Amino acid sequence: MTNKFNLSDWALKHKSFVWYVMIASLLAGLLSYASMGREEDPSFAIKVMVVGASLPGATAEETVTQVTDRMEKKLQELDSLDFTESVTYPGVSVVHVNLRADTKPDEVRPIWLRVRHMMSDIQSEMPDEFAGFSFNDDFGDVYGNIFAFTADGYSPRELESYVEEIRTAVLQLDDSGKVDLVGTREPVVHVEFSNTRLAALGLDRQTVLDTLAQQNAIVPSGIIQTGGEQILIRVSGQFSTADELASAPLRSDETYFTLADVAEVTAGYDDPPSELMRVDGQEAIGLIIGMREGGNILDFGEKLDTLMEEMVQDLPIGIEVHHVANQPHVVDESVSHFVRALAEAVVIVLAVSFISLGFRAGMVVSLSIPLVLAMTFVILDTMGITLQRISLGALIISLGLLVDDAMIAIETMISRLELGESLTKAASYAWTSIAFPMLTGTLVTVAGFIPIGLNSSQAGEYTRSLFYVIAISLVLSWVVAVLMAPVLGTTFLPEKMKHEHAKAGATRRGFRRVLILAMRFKWLTIGATVLIFATSVYGMKFVEQQFFPTSDRPELLVDITMRQNADFDATDREIARFDEWLGNQEEVTYWSTYVGRGAPRFLLTLDAPTATPNIGQVVIMTPDLDARDSLTAKVRAFDKTQPDAEFFPKNLELGPPVGKPVQYRVTGHDPEVLRDTARNLAAAIGADDRLTSITLDWNEPARVVRVVLDQARLRQLGLTQSDVAQSLYQVFNGSSVTDLRQGDKLVEVLARGVETDRSSLDLLENLQFGNADGLPIPLSAFARLEWTLEQPVINQRNRVPTITVEAAVLGDDQPDTIVTALEPIIEQFRDDLPAGYRVVVGGTVESSADSQAPILAVVPIMVLIMLTLVMVQMQSFRLTFVVFAVAPLGLIGVVAALLATGAPLGFVAVLGVLALIGILIRNSVILFQEVKDQLALGKSRWEAIYEASDSRARPILLTAAAASLALIPISRQVFWGPMAVSMMGGIIAGTVITLLFAPALYCAVFGVRPPKDGDRAPAS
Repeated sequence: MTNKFNLSDWALKHKSFVWYVMIASLLAGLLSYASMGREEDPSFAIKVMVVGASLPGATAEETVTQVTDRMEKKLQELDSLDFTESVTYPGVSVVHVNLRADTKPDEVRPIWLRVRHMMSDIQSEMPDEFAGFSFNDDFGDVYGNIFAFTADGYSPRELESYVEEIRTAVLQLDDSGKVDLVGTREPVVHVEFSNTRLAALGLDRQTVLDTLAQQNAIVPSGIIQTGGEQILIRVSGQFSTADELASAPLRSDETYFTLADVAEVTAGYDDPPSELMRVDGQEAIGLIIGMREGGNILDFGEKLDTLMEEMVQDLPIGIEVHHVANQPHVVDESVSHFVRALAEAVVIVLAVSFISLGFRAGMVVSLSIPLVLAMTFVILDTMGITLQRISLGALIISLGLLVDDAMIAIETMISRLELGESLTKAASYAWTSIAFPMLTGTLVTVAGFIPIGLNSSQAGEYTRSLFYVIAISLVLSWVVAVLMAPVLGTTFLPEKMKHEHAKAGATRRGFRRVLILAMRFKWLTIGATVLIFATSVYGMKFVEQQFFPTSDRPELLVDITMRQNADFDATDREIARFDEWLGNQEEVTYWSTYVGRGAPRFLLTLDAPTATPNIGQVVIMTPDLDARDSLTAKVRAFDKTQPDAEFFPKNLELGPPVGKPVQYRVTGHDPEVLRDTARNLAAAIGADDRLTSITLDWNEPARVVRVVLDQARLRQLGLTQSDVAQSLYQVFNGSSVTDLRQGDKLVEVLARGVETDRSSLDLLENLQFGNADGLPIPLSAFARLEWTLEQPVINQRNRVPTITVEAAVLGDDQPDTIVTALEPIIEQFRDDLPAGYRVVVGGTVESSADSQAPILAVVPIMVLIMLTLVMVQMQSFRLTFVVFAVAPLGLIGVVAALLATGAPLGFVAVLGVLALIGILIRNSVILFQEVKDQLALGKSRWEAIYEASDSRARPILLTAAAASLALIPISRQVFWGPMAVSMMGGIIAGTVITLLFAPALYCAVFGVRPPKDGDRAPAS
């Protein structure tokens, strides 16, 4: 008979090499930990692309018909398309392309390239006036560092030049990613004509503008060939300043004049600007800095701070720098906090080990922790996984699990030493007895996390490193238990040990009595357990549901929204008043304001609004969470005093962004009916006093003045419709004439009407037009004005007009709870809808369902893998059934813990509940493998299940204690708390019930009856 290979025995024969591997692993782990990237949150692909298109002069309805609908129709050919969302303004279309959740991250870039090609394919179908597409596929770029520059005594152009120098220097850093400027003002030379004055002088404005453009054009002037050389000819006359432009000589017939004689020429900036940034109410330019993917944010932050200190010293007096977003600092605090939590968890596990196993055995188990962690760091670093919220939390979760194998191996070794075996034989016994049951149990535990690893949604991608960390650490813990623990055991354990368990203590004697009762009255035990489980299932309806919790960062975001036809100046005035109000609030440390756009994505989970003139966003830093919450209440009170704008305060989100948590989408084809339906829905849900800030993302129509032309009269006067439209556009918006060339900068020359002409509705009828003969003609001579209403914006989802009713939540109730409570109202509302109109739940409820759907899709795979592993180990259908029957019992503790603490069952907690299945099955595998071993020794089934339960109770309880107590440090955290609470309750309750329910079920399935002397326990 040949001896089978024994890995533990091999390790004992090669102790020096194993010690070398352990030392090398520790050193490599330290180096890997030091080099691993640090991030606040794990990166995930934002599967959204923004495609813009322009049709100048068209109404919103015309833009939808001619542009938006064509774009969305073509995009529906994408196999990976989930849905399109479009926002259409007069002449402008913005389409958000949302990919399916199961789209793999490495497929996203090629899909964006295909979208570009698809839009190129339909460009020929667009109207002649179509002005082209724009694409933004960097929607998820994160700018973790934002510096704001304010200036006293410097023009915006001068300040921008200094910031550009710093931008150039920042781009030289090795880990630097995308670096941009926000809040810049484009320099413009305004040429403002008085329409009345031009008409009185008999001048044609277009002729004047054409003359200026021709004089400023760059035109080749020829080359003189002398035979020996080439001499270039250059013609002067190009403009470089506004003064030169104003002095440009012009001629009309025999009249000579300069541009300044007929127009006001002023050098300034775009008016109104497309966006503005302010810091503490002072206008600023922002330098937004991203880091390359996989970089170490802490190292990058240090290099950036050093560079900025050097650059700031060279800035002139009057320019100040404000660090308004500092992700390296946030990450440093976050990582430090998690490292402290990890250290606390290590101490807790060590305490469990030393108290339960004694000093020497506890030392062996304790040494396995740094070994497993070190090797885990090496593999994670090789895979490119960074230290962030998910991976660090996963390390803490895995900490209580990874000592299981070492504890069981050392317990087995101690039991053999107590029987009088030698150290070497006792150390190698684990391989022949429990190594493969431990491996099966470890793989089953890993399988419990498979729904996380294979979840393709954004939420799944966000939490995926949880699977990798736990899978790697648990598999390595088995390797350490069978390869390194024997070597450590022979080093630290004595050669002989007394039989400590010869006389059982009171606790063990009590457990034995309860165990016998549970086995003897097996049907009562099974029935009671099933009843408790059914009660827990019923109790789930009282557990609050959640997607992801809000962040515990001290920033407060305030979204400002004006009516949809509000202009930039009106929005700026409202936000300026809010800036002034903020300056008097004691909770505010500093704040940054963005007008016409949202804040740059300084956090991956930030919800970025579409840039439009009627919106703004303010990011307020407060000292702590109490100050943040106090300021939130104040902003809500301030909002109620502002009838012209909504000021909506919100916290930063954890996980994929959603916006206002309670949302309902109303869809239908008639805008008027759709708007009325959405308003009625808003009124219906507004009756719930738990909701606040109820808004519609597409609401009132805008006023429009229609110029109705008399075409016959127009022809008589020698004018065309195009002439009138262009003239009106030049007066009110301005038209580009030429560019002044100032170094590497181009300054646009914009011709428009004087302010009195372009800011008064009363003067519209009296605007003067010049015909080909130079005669002044008032608009009223060939047109009349009609007032009407138009859609200022049209929102669509999958080509169907859609209005979203959005609401925020007051108090501690979860959105899911409120949506559930509103179901009867919504169902009644649906019954009264006109044909073709629908109401669909959106917000966090929809996002949570979308994220959990891929999990549920993978659960059958998880169950199949677990079933296969258990079947391989048990080799029995009945045993496999008993093992799996234990799996759902963790729900008893989960529900009890969540209801007792009031913690919600969020997305992450759901993952923890699924993982419990693997943990409990693992314990059952270890238990019933011992039953099989006892039967092999000739014991009866009653004796086998009793002695297996008795002998395995201690290691199972110890590992359960280690796994649950290790979660205490993260149970106080906003993100991990619900998962920690649910797992702690599930592990504790599930383990205790398993030790009583599983033996009883085994007795029932295998028809095991107690011995004739019933109450007498078998000898142990």
